[in-house]
Amino acid sequence: MDIITKTKEIIENLPANVTLVAVSKTKLAKEILQSYNAGQRVFGENKIQEMALKWEQLPKDIKWHMIGHVQTNKVKYMAHFVNLIHGVDSFKLLKEIEKQAQKHNRIISCLIQIRIAEEETKFGIPPDQLNSLIENSKALRNVKIDGLMGMATFTKDKNQITSEFNSLKKLFDKTKEK
Repeated sequence: MDIITKTKEIIENLPANVTLVAVSKTKLAKEILQSYNAGQRVFGENKIQEMALKWEQLPKDIKWHMIGHVQTNKVKYMAHFVNLIHGVDSFKLLKEIEKQAQKHNRIISCLIQIRIAEEETKFGIPPDQLNSLIENSKALRNVKIDGLMGMATFTKDKNQITSEFNSLKKLFDKTKEK
């Protein structure tokens, strides 16, 4: 089965409330275009400059997600087109996203990254800082917080992974109530 047929099959069988984000990092524009031609419209990148280059080369109805760690000095390169930033881990970053979104008269959706893993190499804010971050973000008009995300520990221990994601779900439910 070729890539176009397989992509069409996957997209057609998705539940209505599920968005498939095709991770296109390291792929050439012509390869991404194959998935686009099969109906895929949401792509994720982890390098801002690479995503910006692909945005220039590809159809403008693609929704781009920034799925990697974001440095504040790089936000300006994607603020005019990015649809969702997955890994916001500080108020400083939210303020920069706000500033750059204002310049382009846009509202940029974000996910707050919570540090759920035991690994020191993982990014995210500690769970006990979430309420403060959300309170501070209420004054921002060009940023929309759509939810939380987290990266589990890189391990084969399924119980640990399940526990980490369960803690994220509980935090989300608790925060959503407020």
